[in-house]
Amino acid sequence: MNVARFSAGLVWLAAVCVFGLIAFGQHRLSLQFGNPRVLTGWALLTIFVILALFNARKRSSMLPLGSARTWLLIHVAGGSLAPAVFWLHTGTLWPLGLYEQCLTVLFYAISANGILGYLLQRLYPNRLTQTGLEVIYERIPSELAEIREQAEALILACTKETASDVLAQHYQQTFSWFFRKPRFVVSHILGGFRGEHWVRHQCSTVQRYLNAVERGHLERLASLARIKNQIDFHYAAQGVMKGWLLVHIPLAAALLVLAVWHVVLVHVYAV
Repeated sequence: MNVARFSAGLVWLAAVCVFGLIAFGQHRLSLQFGNPRVLTGWALLTIFVILALFNARKRSSMLPLGSARTWLLIHVAGGSLAPAVFWLHTGTLWPLGLYEQCLTVLFYAISANGILGYLLQRLYPNRLTQTGLEVIYERIPSELAEIREQAEALILACTKETASDVLAQHYQQTFSWFFRKPRFVVSHILGGFRGEHWVRHQCSTVQRYLNAVERGHLERLASLARIKNQIDFHYAAQGVMKGWLLVHIPLAAALLVLAVWHVVLVHVYAV
C-alpha cells in the first residue's frame, strides 16, 4: 500500500511539475514577444494523445506495457492536468470563435464525463465485489431465466406437496413480475435498496398465511429472490459503466480529431 501511495504521489507531483514548466515556458515566451499559445497548444495536444493511449493500453492487456493501475493513475492525473493547460492556452473559460467554441464544448463534455467515470470506477466495483457474485454482463439474461425456472419449479413443488395454492397465488401476483426481468434498475444505479426492501416486504406479507411446510418453500423462494436482486444490481452497475464508455470514447475521439485539425489550421494560416 505504501509503494502504491508513493507511486501515486510521484505521478501527481510529475503532473504539477509539467504544469509548472508549461506555465513558465508560456511566461518566458510572452516576455520575449513570442507566441505562447503554440507551446500550450502543443502541450495540450500531447496530453490528449497520452490520455487516448489509455484505451489502446486496455486493448493490449497481454503486452508488458505496465500495470493497468499505473495507466489509470496516469490517465486520471493527465485528465486533471488537461483543464489547467486548456485554460492556460485559451486564457478564458469561453472563447469567441465558433470553431473554438465547438472544441470547448467537447472538452467540457469529456471532462465532465471523465469525472463521472472516475466516480463510477470508485463506487461500483467495490459494491459489485460485495455481492459475492461474479456475473458476466452478456450472460445476465440467461442467469435470470434460470433463476425464474427454479422459482417456478419451487412454487409447483410447494403446491403439490401442500395441496395449497396460497403461495402460488402470491407468486403470480407479485414475484412473477419480479423474476420476469431486471427490476429497480434506477434504484440500483443510485445505490438504493428498493429491491431488497421489496423482497422482504412481499415475504413478510404472505408469511402469516402459510403453514410450516409452505414457509420452508417461501424461505427458498426468498433466497432465489435475493440472488436475483444481486444480479439486477450487476445488470444496472455494469450497464452504466458500459454505457459510460460508449459515450466517453467517441467524445475523446472527436476531441482529438478536432484538436489535430485545429493545429493544422493554425500552422497553415500562420505561414
